[in-house]
Amino acid sequence: MAHSLKKLLSDSVIYGLSSIVGRFLNYLLVPLYTYKIAAASGDYGIITNIYAYTALLLVILTFGMETTFFYFANKPEVDDRRAFSTALSSVGTVAAVFVALVLLFATPIAHTLGYDAHPEYLRMMAAVVAIDAFQAILFAWLRHKGRAWKFAILKLAFIVANIGLNLFVFLLAPKLAAQGAPLMGWYDGNNLVRYVFAINLICTASITLGFLPELRNLRFGIDRQLLKQMLRYTWPLLLLGVVGILNQVADKICFRFIVSGHEGEVQLGIYGACVKIAMIMAMITQAFRYAYEPFVFGNSRDSKSKESQAKVMKYFIIFTLLAFLCVACGMDVLRYIIQEQYWEGLQVVPIVMMAEIFMGIYFNLSFWYKLTEQTWWGAIMSAIGCVAMLAVNFLFVPRYGYMACAWGGFVGYGVCMVLSYCIGQRHYKVPYPVGQIALYFSVAILLFYGIQLIQLPNPVANTAVRCSLLLPYLALVWWKEFKKPVRQQVVK
Repeated sequence: MAHSLKKLLSDSVIYGLSSIVGRFLNYLLVPLYTYKIAAASGDYGIITNIYAYTALLLVILTFGMETTFFYFANKPEVDDRRAFSTALSSVGTVAAVFVALVLLFATPIAHTLGYDAHPEYLRMMAAVVAIDAFQAILFAWLRHKGRAWKFAILKLAFIVANIGLNLFVFLLAPKLAAQGAPLMGWYDGNNLVRYVFAINLICTASITLGFLPELRNLRFGIDRQLLKQMLRYTWPLLLLGVVGILNQVADKICFRFIVSGHEGEVQLGIYGACVKIAMIMAMITQAFRYAYEPFVFGNSRDSKSKESQAKVMKYFIIFTLLAFLCVACGMDVLRYIIQEQYWEGLQVVPIVMMAEIFMGIYFNLSFWYKLTEQTWWGAIMSAIGCVAMLAVNFLFVPRYGYMACAWGGFVGYGVCMVLSYCIGQRHYKVPYPVGQIALYFSVAILLFYGIQLIQLPNPVANTAVRCSLLLPYLALVWWKEFKKPVRQQVVK
């Protein structure tokens, strides 16, 4: 078990570096967009809205095949290359049909979604999400084979190319066009949104070239019998994925229908920009997920796997709560990630971050129904959480605006987390240290409120004093996780 945990840690570091460093570099785009796109224009709201649709569509087009591939590829009687080829071919076929339909019906779809003047936005993002779905299975293969470095390099290559092209379009191209430079007739400073989506398409398509060696496995084709088994396993995961992603993006999709017109786009832009700061937590949970999913399936037959899951859950919560407090302490600095016009929405950041922690815990808890082949439980619990989140949005957004969106995610993931723990302990009991976890949460919440009470006029001094409140939390972790075990070992 110790070796497996070391492997999990090393892979998490690599995946984490690619995710955290990549997301950090990608954060350069947030100030770039918010400083170049005025909050009052509502254009950033359009970007937020369309990316919410693509996130939902990506889950639909992959239909749970990442997790399904891991499950079948780790079965002794299944050839992992055949499982990979079957998963990749099926996802690729669905993605191709999707793109064809969007290209054929782009105009009526654009009218329905309120983008009559710009159906090209939908065409470009349809192509992006289809390629992303195809690549999701390719990246899953790298994770299955433990090829974390190639995974990281390809992820970072996309980020670097994306940032480079954005810097060119938003900073250099306007100057070249103003000077009448040759080959700059394509540039139109009045429609920057178009370039955001076009750059994404170019970079996403280019990364596929890095998977040419892996694509050779397609020669194994689709195993029809295996595909039937995989589809039986995956359809509840599709439902789970859809309602799960709705917990993340339904507020951004529904907002333009609840608060209509230009005002809805302006508010959505402010909310979407501020949520980017809270995505620090999403980076951590995503890096953890990349390493943890193959770890759990690969060690499911280990007699101590449940103890490993309990231990990993505790350390995950300790670390994410520390990150939560660090962001709260450094908000005077982190707010400069976005332009000052968007600062009015910063109050959503701690709420969204806590919702992300709930989501990470829910992900940890989710393996009981995946390992026992009861994935339909995940669909049911996520659907209940989604209904709770949507209820908060539709009831309170008209009165409280985007603040209700933040609380909707908090409630939705909180419901999923509690349900998964209560039901999971009946079907697949894992000895989670609930008392210790509750203690860490209680201390972190008390310290958070203490941090909010510190409001010094100098931002540097304010941040320094706030950071001093991290010491009690670190002392608690040291006492509970390090000093006590060492003391016990000395006594023995």
